[in-house]
Amino acid sequence: MTASEPATGAPAAPVAPGEPTRLLPIGQLLRLSVYWLGLVAVFQGIGLIMQERIKVLVPDASVQYTTLGLVQLAGVVIAVLVQPTVGSISDYTISRLGRRKPYILIGTTFDLLFLIGIATSNTILAIAALVVLLQFSSNFAQGPFQGYVPDMVPESQVALASGMVGLFTVLGVVFGSAMAALGLAIGDFRGPTIALGVVEFATMLSLFYRLQEGRVAKDRVGRPWRTIAAEAWGTDILRERSFVHLVGSRFFILGGSAFLVVLAVPYLERALGITDADQRAVWILAITGIAALCTAVATIPAARLSERYGRKRLIYAACLSSAVGMTVCAFAPSTWFLVIGASLVGVGGGSFLAVDWALMTDIIPKASAGRFMGISNVATATNGVVAGLIGYFIVDRFAGAGASELGPRAAFLLAPAWFAIGAWLLRPVDERRREDDLAPARVAPVTSPAAP
Repeated sequence: MTASEPATGAPAAPVAPGEPTRLLPIGQLLRLSVYWLGLVAVFQGIGLIMQERIKVLVPDASVQYTTLGLVQLAGVVIAVLVQPTVGSISDYTISRLGRRKPYILIGTTFDLLFLIGIATSNTILAIAALVVLLQFSSNFAQGPFQGYVPDMVPESQVALASGMVGLFTVLGVVFGSAMAALGLAIGDFRGPTIALGVVEFATMLSLFYRLQEGRVAKDRVGRPWRTIAAEAWGTDILRERSFVHLVGSRFFILGGSAFLVVLAVPYLERALGITDADQRAVWILAITGIAALCTAVATIPAARLSERYGRKRLIYAACLSSAVGMTVCAFAPSTWFLVIGASLVGVGGGSFLAVDWALMTDIIPKASAGRFMGISNVATATNGVVAGLIGYFIVDRFAGAGASELGPRAAFLLAPAWFAIGAWLLRPVDERRREDDLAPARVAPVTSPAAP
């Protein structure tokens, strides 16, 4: 029986899919969150590893980082197309494994294969092609995966689940950074790159074998799959004004924080003059670890506070903390000042990650969670690449002008403006929870025709 079929044989009428009401045990909430560790570790690690490898692949310092930005941009175009489309298809999928798991299994398996290819390739063209394929496979899994929280988590646990998502996201950042630092320290990135794929696959298995899926698939009503795929891009989504504004806000707020990550290597090397690879490895791990610790500490309290004071107020506070932090980083005369700035960015980032997920879960139509969460993650998939492309261009232009030490600092100063735009876009968002996808149908009474 599909979600749109009546249970009693009565005449069919459109009804709202049931909201999740059963409280989930902590073990289930953990399985809903742990896969984020693997997903985030892959792209955090690859991002830092490529910042180091590009110096060998493209020796010209005036175009190194611009080339890297273009490689990443090609991959993100694929991500934008794939994630919402596959997420929407998964909303309707019926299989013995459930509606989300087949896509997660396939996508993660190919992630591991493409990471092995990246680890063993030594030309920019081969690596660029594999990065694009990695974006395809990863987003093939991510679109359906992001539907789980709206599918399964009741209102009373949304804040906790959102905080746990934020926490495992932070752990993914730490692990990905650790693998990049390890590769830099030993002078070989092959093992650490493959390790990223192995950890992602392991976190997927924890979810795959132990998680019971929630909501029943939507009824296709006889429509072909190509129509379902095209539905992800239907213009009806523009009527969801709060959702559209929140996606825009998410793009700029996450992008503001991304400047710190995507420019970590050129900042340490050019702005602070740390040219020794071992020292860079230590500081990359230290700065990422301290920022991640502050993020982790902030996630659960921020999620709880958002229940009392409102989601939007916590996000405004997160933007302020992160903007101040990035300003400190831009003018930092030493690594210790950089640590202070990164800590403020971490507190803001943790608060935002926890509350943003809860707010997005509140306002989307629940039966179409795969589609809406896939669209929302377009902002997540693109913000770092766009920030990186802009930042890399600035870094290379200053290098070409003989002032390479100023490039990363100038790029960092763009971040506060991004946080301000993100906060401004958040203003029209209605943060009240959306309970149903459809209003209950009203059935008119049946009357007999009047006698002539």
